[in-house]
Amino acid sequence: MTNDDDARPSATRRDRDQLRAEEAGEAAEPAPGRKGGWLRETAIVVVSALVLSVLIKTFLVQAFFIPSGSMEDTFAVGDRVLVSKLAPGPLDVSRGDVVVFVDPGGWLEPRADTRNQLQRGVEEVLTFVGLLPQNAGEHLIKRIIGLGGDTVECCDADGRLTVNGVGIDEPYLKPGVTPSEIEFSVTVPENHLWLMGDNRSNSQDSRAHQGDPGGGAVPMRNVVGTAVLILWPFDSWSVLRNPGDTFAEVPAP
Repeated sequence: MTNDDDARPSATRRDRDQLRAEEAGEAAEPAPGRKGGWLRETAIVVVSALVLSVLIKTFLVQAFFIPSGSMEDTFAVGDRVLVSKLAPGPLDVSRGDVVVFVDPGGWLEPRADTRNQLQRGVEEVLTFVGLLPQNAGEHLIKRIIGLGGDTVECCDADGRLTVNGVGIDEPYLKPGVTPSEIEFSVTVPENHLWLMGDNRSNSQDSRAHQGDPGGGAVPMRNVVGTAVLILWPFDSWSVLRNPGDTFAEVPAP
């Protein structure tokens, strides 16, 4: 009498090879459910990254493109700068800070948009999610010289700007330029800023708009944030620091 194993006919080598091939094929083919899971996980990661990018750009930081030479040599044309949106807001702005602000009206001349509709749409989407720097189409970048209540004048006997009667030495000025070729004396309205470029001879700043509402001062509500970092080009990468010593002796208004 034989047991069951002895009674079962043995498989031929060909049968065994075919069975192995079938099993290997089944193992290599992913189940439909696993395919769908991978796609869902990828979509979740991409959407989460985009949402995080939008939140960061909206509330924390945003990159901007420098379009002109008004802030040389602090910035060069084409530099990308990172702007913190925590000031003004949770943090205060200070004299000496470099700020990006929305044109209060009449500071920028209209520019023709030469992009086609597809290019404009793609760039606007990428800018919205923070993957492209904001083109300064309606934004400007200048340095804070006076806060609300300050009196800013040009110039003292040494050719320096004065703030609240104290002459200031400005290390950030482009070499060879004077603090101002225009004489002026202004008291900055409350909740406004007196803003000037570091390349004074090539900067249409607060001085050039004294006949505008606000006397050339920019409303605080127009400020997007303070520049904190040069991102690009890599050889210009640097942290931007407030020149605190410049305004250290300036008294409160």
